[in-house]
Amino acid sequence: MKRALGPALKILALRMPALAIPALAIPVLLFGSTMRAADAPVVVTSIKPIHSLVSAIMQGVGEPKLIVDGAASPHTYNLKPSNARALQDAKVIFWVGPGLEAFLEKPLQALGRDASIAELDNAPGLVKLPFREGGAFEPHDDAPEHESASGQHDSASDAPEHEHDHAEADHDHDAFDTHLWLDPMNAKAMAAMITTTLVAADPANALTYQGNAKALNDRLDALDAEIKGIVAPVKGKPFIVFHDAYQYFEHRYGIRVAGSITVSPETIPGAERVSEIRHKVGELGATCVFAEPQFEPRLVNVVIEGTRAKSGVLDPEAATLKAGPDLYFTLMRGIADSMKDCLSST
Repeated sequence: MKRALGPALKILALRMPALAIPALAIPVLLFGSTMRAADAPVVVTSIKPIHSLVSAIMQGVGEPKLIVDGAASPHTYNLKPSNARALQDAKVIFWVGPGLEAFLEKPLQALGRDASIAELDNAPGLVKLPFREGGAFEPHDDAPEHESASGQHDSASDAPEHEHDHAEADHDHDAFDTHLWLDPMNAKAMAAMITTTLVAADPANALTYQGNAKALNDRLDALDAEIKGIVAPVKGKPFIVFHDAYQYFEHRYGIRVAGSITVSPETIPGAERVSEIRHKVGELGATCVFAEPQFEPRLVNVVIEGTRAKSGVLDPEAATLKAGPDLYFTLMRGIADSMKDCLSST
C-alpha cells in the first residue's frame, strides 16, 4: 500500500498549484507529531505539586496524568474508575508515599504491578522533619537544633507534649511530615529522582529529561531567592494555620507558625482544641489565622472571633490552581504573598 501511495502523491503534487503544496504537507506533519506523542510513556502522578514537577521534566516528550485533580485533597480522596484505569495503563507512577496518599497504597499494589513506582519521600537528599503532635507549637526563636528524620540538623522547636483529641492522636511518633514539596530544595531532590526514573523507563528521551531537569533546578534556585525576599519583612510575626502543613516552608524561610487549628485535616477539631488555639492567638498576639480552600472556613472565623487577628487563605496542595509545569511556582509564590499580605497589614 505504501509503494502505491508514493508515486500517486508525486503525480498529484506536480499537477497542483505551487501554493497548494504546503497544504498537502500539513497532514504528513500532523501524522509525525501524533507518532511522537504516542511514543511517550504513560506517566501517572498523585497530586498537583508532584504533577507540576513531572510535567516540567517531561516537556517536549509527553504530559503526565493526574489523580487528585480540582479542589480535592489527598487526605480525603476516593479513587475513581478513571484513576484505576490510568494506574493500570501506567508505565511510571509518581507519588509522595503512604504517609500522604494513603488511599493509593492498596491500588498501587493491585493495579501498578507493571509500572515503575517512584515513592518520592525516599528521594536522596530530602530533608525530613518529624511530625509535630498537638496544635500549638513553641516559638522558633533560639530553639535548639534537633536531628531531622533524614539525619540532617535543622533549627526548630519540638511541639510540647500535651493531651489532645484522641481522634487526632493516630500518628506514628516516628513519622515525618509529608508536605515535603514546600521547601524548594526538597523539590530539587524529588526532581532528581523523577529524572532518574524517567530516564530508566524511557532512555530514548533521556537528553530531553535531563535538559529539562537542569532548567527546572535553575528556576527552583531563583524561586528560593525570590521567596526569601517576599517573606523577609514579616518573619517575626506569629500566625496560626488550619493544619500543620507548613513546617518545611517555615524552616526554610524562618517564618513563625505559632500553631494549627487541627493536626489531621480529615478530622474536625473539638471545642477544647478550638478554645486552646483561641487562647494561643491572644497569648502570642498572633496577627493572622489562615484557612485552606478545601476545608471549613467557619472554624477560622470562630478562632478569630473577639481577637484582633485577621484571616487569610493558604493553599499548600494547590486546590485552586490549574495543573501544569508552572503550578509549583505559582503555589509557592502564592503562599509567600498571602503570608506577606495578611501579616504586613496588622
